[in-house]
Amino acid sequence: MEDLGDIAWPPEPIRTERLVLREPEPRDRTAFVELLASPEVHTYLGGPRPRDEIEREMPETPERWPGSLVVDLGGSMIGQILLRRATGHSRPAAVGKADLGYMFLPRAWGRGYGVEACTAALGWLEDALPGEPVVLTTQSANVGSMRLAAKLGFTEVERFEAWGAEQWLGMRSRPCLRVEAE
Repeated sequence: MEDLGDIAWPPEPIRTERLVLREPEPRDRTAFVELLASPEVHTYLGGPRPRDEIEREMPETPERWPGSLVVDLGGSMIGQILLRRATGHSRPAAVGKADLGYMFLPRAWGRGYGVEACTAALGWLEDALPGEPVVLTTQSANVGSMRLAAKLGFTEVERFEAWGAEQWLGMRSRPCLRVEAE
């Protein structure tokens, strides 16, 4: 995966009714450790890493690179949105396209934050790269992620086997619905 190219990064914070998408900060370190060590979050992502290993390796300001946005609710990180270029994707239909990824802490699940945050990120991407098709890959067994992909307007391109499980590749080529900024 690579960054999205010649676009200004980081963007100004992206505000929705309840959330702020922003660049990672040192105050997010504990939440990133929790996110990366969570067995629930990593059920469909190859399993969690050991917490002590993450704490040792995590820089003071975690995940600070083009394409990484913290999802902030009331001043606390609840998740991460990833926007990268899928240059090394194993599926030809995805290569070179923008790729959306997301992870949310279990306490944030089921409240619509994923739809709200991803819709805002996709809206920003549409402004930055008009007409850019976006891909998303998830395990087909991940019912929550599949439901989120459908709500965001991704349609199936193909299913394939990887990492010992069936994967789902979806694409979104139409502009997204906007979440009004504050």
